[in-house]
Amino acid sequence: MRSLLLLTCLLLTASYARAAQVDTLSIPSAAMHKTYRAAVVLPASYAKNKKASYPVLYLLHGAWGHFDNWLRKTPDKQLLHRLADQYNLIIVNPEGETFSFYLDSPVKADSQFETYLTKEIIPAIDQAYRTVRDWRGRVITGLSMGGFGAMYLSARHPDLYAAAGSMSGALELSSANRKATPDEIAWRNKNLVPIIGSEEQNPAFFSTNSVINMADQMHKNGLALILDCGVDDGLIEINREMHRRLVYNHTPHDYTERPGAHTWEYWQTALPYQVQFFGQVLQANGVAVPTPAR
Repeated sequence: MRSLLLLTCLLLTASYARAAQVDTLSIPSAAMHKTYRAAVVLPASYAKNKKASYPVLYLLHGAWGHFDNWLRKTPDKQLLHRLADQYNLIIVNPEGETFSFYLDSPVKADSQFETYLTKEIIPAIDQAYRTVRDWRGRVITGLSMGGFGAMYLSARHPDLYAAAGSMSGALELSSANRKATPDEIAWRNKNLVPIIGSEEQNPAFFSTNSVINMADQMHKNGLALILDCGVDDGLIEINREMHRRLVYNHTPHDYTERPGAHTWEYWQTALPYQVQFFGQVLQANGVAVPTPAR
């Protein structure tokens, strides 16, 4: 019995020793005069493989969220750890505040998240870790507001990423194309107008910066794209329209609808498919890190 117990303990110790680890990194923003935290999931092989440069997945949270949501809110709290280990991938969860939409706000000087994500976070991560320091080894995705952010940033900065994705993406800033209820109007006035301004006063900003209107730019950029949405999600129609526009202008992309709503259970299921897609892109780019022999 003691031998069996010792063997079990040794196996558990070995298992934990191979598990991915999570760093919390403070990354200052000169653009916003603030410092935010980011969670960085390092695969277990990172500590042992001192010569390899690792590809990076930037994984964005949604509205009302913060940098640690993907680690705290998925039902499976080890999901990111396993994906980092399976694909030998560094996963970075940056801060995007509750309603930034990862834009540079035209009305709020201390909400400049496009600049933060593209010009401050990426160099900080590349300096702190052994990363592939060009577009070939960098991919980005996110949920809801984070899906908007990932598609938006990659469309505007194709030199930074090899691929981009969206899960249940809130892909349109404007409410003009849908019948907003009084509650929705009140919600927008309270939460979004202070960040991105009023659509009535600045309609060009809303049109130009809506991801749904960037299909032609995505076609020109030629990035690998993956989008999905649950069939019971309130955002399903805007995702279907994004898919239709990409089909119409012949932009290659992976699009999936599956059972589910705007929930962490859905995103927990969706993320492994997207990471598998990204893994294939990284392998084709020649930057995937081989799994070390045990």
